Amino acid sequence: MTTQIVRQLMAELATGQRAHVLPREFFPDEFGLVYVGGDLSVPTIIEAYTKGCFPWTGEAPIPWFSPDPRLVLFPGRFRASRSLRKLVRQKKYTIHFDRNFRGVMKNCADIPRKGEKGTWITPNMIEAYCALHVLRIAHSVEVYDPDDQLCGGLYGLVFGRAFFGESMFSRAPNTSKLALYALCRMGAPHRLDFIDCQQVTAHMLRMGATPLRYREYRDLLRHTLSKDSGQEKWTGYEADLILP
Repeated sequence: MTTQIVRQLMAELATGQRAHVLPREFFPDEFGLVYVGGDLSVPTIIEAYTKGCFPWTGEAPIPWFSPDPRLVLFPGRFRASRSLRKLVRQKKYTIHFDRNFRGVMKNCADIPRKGEKGTWITPNMIEAYCALHVLRIAHSVEVYDPDDQLCGGLYGLVFGRAFFGESMFSRAPNTSKLALYALCRMGAPHRLDFIDCQQVTAHMLRMGATPLRYREYRDLLRHTLSKDSGQEKWTGYEADLILP
């Protein structure tokens, strides 16, 4: 169903049956900005991600970005730190997928971040991405403590064979890293081509992510969009957390 929805929308955009909200072609400015305006409807969000951009916030007028360079993580290149390796060996936490998508988004919105005031994850953005979750386009990776309390996780969208990461959170040390590691371990057998990390950060570079120039990223995007999205429902997935 997910693949059909995305392909139908892309076909309608290509044939003119559906009006483009975002420019047909765009090139990021020095900050990565490509467009301001539009809405957070499901069709607009699908159009944006399949064109290579994403909303910076849900507040109007909505800014859409496609950073250059663009950071991507190939699952097989994930580098686990010593502290993460220790956490994996302890088997203290339990990983679930799509068990509490809204809870992950709300935690990502509520966790204070160094150097930031407020959050870019607005209430209308939560509702929009939860609608995408109902369509099995948006997914979450969740980390639960021994008391079955959500203490870390991440969420993003899947198009083609790529996971477009949006945000992550930790309420216990290294639990967001554990969620990312679980996504990579799940991604290998389920053939994820790459995880889109959006912006270049030292944190993600240390975990093995690779910066790509804009044209390189667009080529990679076109390639992955030519593939089916595969499994659509992630509930019940298991991740092999044994370190390679």
